[in-house]
Amino acid sequence: MITEPELVGGTAFPAAESPRIEPAPEPPRPSRPRPPWLWALGGAVVASAVWAGGLLAYERPQDGGPDLGGYRTVENLCDKAELKALQVELGKKTPDTDVPTPTRTHPALDRARCTVVLGSDETGFTAEVGYDLHKVTDPGPEFEPRLGEMMADTEPVEGLGERAYVHRDKDDSGAWISVLDGQAQLDIWLTPEMDWDVDTNQAVPAERKTDLSGIEAVLIQDMKALMAALKA
Repeated sequence: MITEPELVGGTAFPAAESPRIEPAPEPPRPSRPRPPWLWALGGAVVASAVWAGGLLAYERPQDGGPDLGGYRTVENLCDKAELKALQVELGKKTPDTDVPTPTRTHPALDRARCTVVLGSDETGFTAEVGYDLHKVTDPGPEFEPRLGEMMADTEPVEGLGERAYVHRDKDDSGAWISVLDGQAQLDIWLTPEMDWDVDTNQAVPAERKTDLSGIEAVLIQDMKALMAALKA
């Protein structure tokens, strides 16, 4: 038991039996206390670091997303897809057949479509134009798988975009071209117009067929023009 010090001659002495007790060290003080809202903010920043790294481009692709290579959102794809070479080869556009699908815009993806009828009812073709602009993710790994089994009969096109393939059916029943150019995927599909059998109430292929020999070069020409128009 520690006794109280005694006063001797005005000087205080501790009891002889009393052990010396060192004062406990004071706990370290923070250099500067942080307001509670700063702790919350710091936690939010840490928790969202991965999210921000992956989705900042999703919210603001024009600031931090991938390079779109000059491609832009379009309101009416038919205005850009003139298809001049195909009109020379297959016939003029049938009046009032430019049918654009309303462009679907999204922070991650723009998707536009246009359908045009070329030539006469007997030998005409429907041209379907597609334009997908990926504003966040890289479409490259999915390009060939998207074409699927059709890749078996395609020919690669050198010098057109990043990758490009063209195809013509052996029986001249159709043709198409597909291009990957950075973040943009573009397609032009040709399918023959169908007759309508009133007896069976079904669509049937037209009896007359158009020779599509050399259509690959025509598709390439119109695709180049479309790509340039979408960047203008």
